[in-house]
Amino acid sequence: MNVVIIGCGVVGAAIAYELSLVKGLKITVCDRQPPAQASTGAALGVLMGAISQKIKGKAWQMRQTSIQRYETLIPELEALTGRKIPFNRQGILMLLSDSSLEVMSAWEKLVEIRHSQGWHLEIWDTAKLQNICPQVDCEKITGAVYSPQDRQLDPTALTLALVEAAQQNGVTFKFGVTVLDAQTSPPESSSQFCVQLETTEGKIGADWFVVAAGLGSTPLTAKLNQIIDIRPVLGQALQMRVGHPLGNPDFQPVITGNDVHIVPVGGTDYWIGATVEFPCNGNEIPPNQELLESVREQAIAFCPELATATILRTWSGLRPRPEGRPAPVIGKLPGFSNILLATGHYRNGVLLAPATAYAIREMISDRAVASR
Repeated sequence: MNVVIIGCGVVGAAIAYELSLVKGLKITVCDRQPPAQASTGAALGVLMGAISQKIKGKAWQMRQTSIQRYETLIPELEALTGRKIPFNRQGILMLLSDSSLEVMSAWEKLVEIRHSQGWHLEIWDTAKLQNICPQVDCEKITGAVYSPQDRQLDPTALTLALVEAAQQNGVTFKFGVTVLDAQTSPPESSSQFCVQLETTEGKIGADWFVVAAGLGSTPLTAKLNQIIDIRPVLGQALQMRVGHPLGNPDFQPVITGNDVHIVPVGGTDYWIGATVEFPCNGNEIPPNQELLESVREQAIAFCPELATATILRTWSGLRPRPEGRPAPVIGKLPGFSNILLATGHYRNGVLLAPATAYAIREMISDRAVASR
C-alpha cells in the first residue's frame, strides 16, 4: 500500500517514522523545503502534559499518549541514528502569581486528578521555591507548581532523527518538491478518491495521502475544493547566554510563568519565548520588537540574573492555527475517502506529534485490515 505524506515538519516526520514500523507500506514524504523548517524550526519544544489544564477527552488523551511515547521514542531514535537529541528530563516549573483560594484549590484539584491518572504534580510555597530554585526572585511570585514528568526537547534535532530513522526503515523523502495540483476520481456517492498529485517532480500516485503541511495545508486543500482554513500566528524567541547556570547547575527545569518560557539548552544558554502575534490585515505579520522585548523583560522579572545575559540570536516562526475550530485537525478530509489531515497543531505540534502519528497509523491500518 502506497502512502504519500505532504509536509516534513515534526508532525510529518513523526507520521513517516511511525508508519515505517508497519509492514507492507511504501511511504514517500514530500516537502517544498528541507525538514524542520517553518514552525518546527522555531518551536521551543516545551511539552506541557501533566501540568496542562486538560483533564479529559481527546485533548488530554493525546497529551498523555505523546508524553509517554517520548520516553521510549527518544532513546529509540538515538540508538537507531547515533544522533543526540537534547531531551530535558528535569520537568517543568510553573510560577504562580495568584495565591487566591480559588486558584490554589483549582491546582490542588488538578494534583488529585493527575494522581488518580498516575501522574505526579507538586505545589511549592515560596520558601520551597527559593530553596530549590534560588534564581527565581520576584516578589509577585506566590508559589509554583512542579511537574517532574513533563519534558522539553530540541524540535529540530528530533525531526532530523525521525527523518533519518524513517529513511533507514525504507521511507523515501523528496525535498524541494511543490504540489501543483491533484487529480481526483469522479465522486462515487458522497466521497471522492484522490488518484495522484501533480508535483514539480512529476506525478505521484498513492492509496493514501496524508496532509501534514501546517500552513501549506490551506492552499493544498483549496486545490481539492475542500478548504481547511489555517491562519498564521507569529512567535518570536531569543537565545541568551548568562555565563553561568541559573540556580542549581544540577537542577535545570523549564521555568514558565504568564506564558513566558525560560528553557535551559545546555551550558549557560537559555531560550526565552515566545510572543503570540496575530495578523492585522491579510496574513502578513511583521515581528513586533516591543512584544519580544516585553517577553525578555518578563523573563528578567522572574530571574533577575538574565538582565546581564548576552542575546546570541533572535528568531521567529509562524504557527498554524485552525480558524473557527479547535486545534489540531486530524481525520479525513471531508468528501474524500483517502485523504487524511494531520495539521493545524497551533502551539502544540511538537507535544502532539507522537499521538498524531499513532492516530494516522490507526486510520490507515484499520482500512488496510478491512480491505483484505
